[in-house]
Formats: sequence, structure tokens, C-alpha cells
Amino acid sequence: MGDSFHDQLIEDSAFLKAERRLDTELVDKLILQLNRIYPQILTDKEATKFRNLDVPTSVRLGELLTHLQAKGEEACREFYRALHLHVEDVYYSLPTRLRLRDLLDPLTLPRVYKQKHVLNDRGPLFFVGCFSLAVGMALLYYYSEAKVSGSSRALGMAALGLKRKAQEVLIWYTEEDLMK
Repeated sequence: MGDSFHDQLIEDSAFLKAERRLDTELVDKLILQLNRIYPQILTDKEATKFRNLDVPTSVRLGELLTHLQAKGEEACREFYRALHLHVEDVYYSLPTRLRLRDLLDPLTLPRVYKQKHVLNDRGPLFFVGCFSLAVGMALLYYYSEAKVSGSSRALGMAALGLKRKAQEVLIWYTEEDLMK
């Protein structure tokens, strides 16, 4: 990968020509930006040529990119500046920008150390279900020792958030406790 804007524009040209988000209006904005602010890069005559609506937008854009590459580094840099200003989402989608972002992102550099530790692949609901069962069993064990009538109410309340089978067991145990 070259570091110059010229090299980057050569690499990004195919992407830009195929990019559907660069419609006629946006290409005209880019041409006008280059023409008005940098007439040494794009003269009035050249701007008129590249804004000809009789020529398809992708062809005009391709000719503009070729023209800018021929003008040199400064012209390519100003094109990127105009693209960033007017069509930021396309600018950040460019292949050279994506690669640059990946190179500068510290989280993507140590790919060897970036591992996913999976204890199980059943998901959070499985964990919540197992945890609920363990809590229910702990409550059942804890309150089975106490022969106080309040314990049966606590077990009945504990059964509210559990699955149907566990709920039936706790309610059965509560009813059994009340009969004694």
C-alpha cells in the first residue's frame, strides 16, 4: 500500500466508480468543491466537461479520477478532502480507509491474543434457568428444616418465578407442610 493520496486514489478508483451512493448530485458537489476552492486543480472548462449530464455519472466520475491522478498528489488529496466533506459515509467505506482503520485499531492488531472463551454455547437463558433451579433447591433445603408456618409462604412466593415443574414441586411441598 502506498502512503500517498495518489496511490490511494488509484486503489480506491474501482470502488468509487462502482459506488451507487455517488449519484449525479454528489459527483457535481465534488466537482464544484474542487473547481471553486481549487481552480488550479479543476478549471471552469474542466468542471463543465465533468458536469455534462449527457455522460453517465460513473463515466464522468472515472474521467474525473483519471484527471485528478494526472494532476498529482495535491489534487488527489483535495479530492479526498471534498469526499470527506460531502459524502462522509462513502469516504469511510473506501478500501484504503478501512485498511488504515484496521491498521491503527489496537484491538485488531493482536489477533493472536484475541480469543473467545466459551464455557457453554447455550446462552443466558440456560444460565438463568440453572440458577433458578439452584436457588429453588437451596430454598427447599433451607426451609425444610424449619417447621414454621411462614416457611410455606416463602416457598410459595419462591415458586412464582420458576418453570412449571419446579413450581409444582414447591407448591406441593408447601401444601404438604401446611397439612402437618
